[in-house]
Amino acid sequence: MTEQEFWEYTSSGRLIEAGAPEHEIMHRMSQNALRRTMEINGSYHAPEELRRLMSELIGKKLDDSFGLFPPFYTDCGRNITIGKRTFINMGCSFQDWGGIEIGDDCLIGHNCTICTVNHSKDPERRGDMTCHGVKIGNKVWIGANVTVLPGVSIGDGAIVAAGAVVTKDVEPGATVGGVPAKLLRI
Repeated sequence: MTEQEFWEYTSSGRLIEAGAPEHEIMHRMSQNALRRTMEINGSYHAPEELRRLMSELIGKKLDDSFGLFPPFYTDCGRNITIGKRTFINMGCSFQDWGGIEIGDDCLIGHNCTICTVNHSKDPERRGDMTCHGVKIGNKVWIGANVTVLPGVSIGDGAIVAAGAVVTKDVEPGATVGGVPAKLLRI
C-alpha cells in the first residue's frame, strides 16, 4: 500500500480493524512521529530550526511566518497541513490520522487537542478505529485547553472559547464555548 493509498483509506471513514495491515502501518509511522517530536521537545530551538523540524515532521515545507512554542505532540504528523502566519502554543496534541487542515492567520491556544480518530463502541472491538478529518478555516482563534473532535469543521473567523469541547461544526464568524461547545454569539 502506497502512502497516498494509505491516506485515502484512513481519511475515507472506513473501519480500520485492530491488527489489520493499515493498523500496523499506523504503528510504524508513529515511531517517526515520536522520534521527531522528541527532537522538537527535547531542547531549545530557534524559530527557524523549529520550522525546519516541523516541516520534516509533517512532510511539507512550512511558511517562514509559522510559529510554534513547544512542546508539541502528534501520533503521526504526516497528515497535518498548516497555513501562513499560524501560531501553535505550548502543549498541543494533534491526532492527525484522519487529516488536520489549519488555515492562514490562526491562533491555537495552550494544550489544545485535535482528534481525528474514534474507537469502536463495541467493547469486544475497542481497538478498531474510524478516522474523520478536522478542518480549521482562516483567522480562527482557538483558546487554551480546547478539544476538537473528529469530523469537525471550524469556519473562517470563528472563536472557540477556552476549555470548550467542539463536537459539531462551527459557522464562520461564530463564537462558541462550553462542554459541548454551543453558540455564544455571531
